[in-house]
Amino acid sequence: MKDQMRGVYSIPVTPFNEDGSVDFTSLTRCVEWCVEKGAHGIVLPVNASEGPFLTDSERSAVIETGVKATGGAVPFVAGVSGITTTHAVEYTKAAVDAGADSVIAAPPNGAGSGLMIDYYGAVAEAAGVPVWVQNNKPPASPTIPTSLIVRMLKEIEHVDYVKEESLVPGQVMTELFEQSGDACRGVMGGMGGRFLTDEYHRGSCGTMPSGHITDAHRKLWDALEKGGRDGDGLQVVTDEAQAIWEKLLPSLNFEFLFSITAYKMAFYRRGVIKTPVTRNPAAKKMDRLDVEELDRILERLSPLLD
Repeated sequence: MKDQMRGVYSIPVTPFNEDGSVDFTSLTRCVEWCVEKGAHGIVLPVNASEGPFLTDSERSAVIETGVKATGGAVPFVAGVSGITTTHAVEYTKAAVDAGADSVIAAPPNGAGSGLMIDYYGAVAEAAGVPVWVQNNKPPASPTIPTSLIVRMLKEIEHVDYVKEESLVPGQVMTELFEQSGDACRGVMGGMGGRFLTDEYHRGSCGTMPSGHITDAHRKLWDALEKGGRDGDGLQVVTDEAQAIWEKLLPSLNFEFLFSITAYKMAFYRRGVIKTPVTRNPAAKKMDRLDVEELDRILERLSPLLD
């Protein structure tokens, strides 16, 4: 585990201009800002980046821009999920050619166990770098049976990590660690870090949240890492970490309501990107009072924000 990817792996949004085109200047700033605020890694483009709503050429350009903006300061994990194995392999090759340190993929909707094995096997062969299995839930993507994830970790070279955000992520993490042993180099949670303290206690090596409050997530992670391990070998959640996580909950709950719209509005209100424009069908409309509530949440979080 010496070279384990670990910590807060922030997800920048993909900013758009008013006409809906990708704003690469704001994208560069968004990535650089996440690194400046303490991200241990960058993940792009995935669901929180509106990855599924980018064209193929935009996805390639976003990854190239993200790798360049990261500048080797932290690992860059490229999102390569495809609607077919062929798509995912093509995205993977382009990402690795652009300099990605690792790739992450969710399985295609409708995929059964056999297709998932072939899909991740092909992605791993094309990648030659660590591959993350993203285990989510419908409608984003199918939930992968835990036994199948364990099998892929053990049998497919380069399938080393899992991003776990299914319906009961903590329980799945425990089962993965118990059943996969050294074949699993690490598991991170998602869903904005809403369950991070439980995930950390169970052994997670980090979290992959949207990057709009990277500075607060980094403070939470630093507090978690002070805890060491208990007599059973479980990671200890410090009182400081628990208190910080509880302060984050209003923001995490608000994100749950509005998803990408909230991420982008927060980046916009913090002066990082030029517009909060989203693409349909990702957009969930926020009215004037929602924006005021977001401002109040950010103000209350100010002691945790740089």
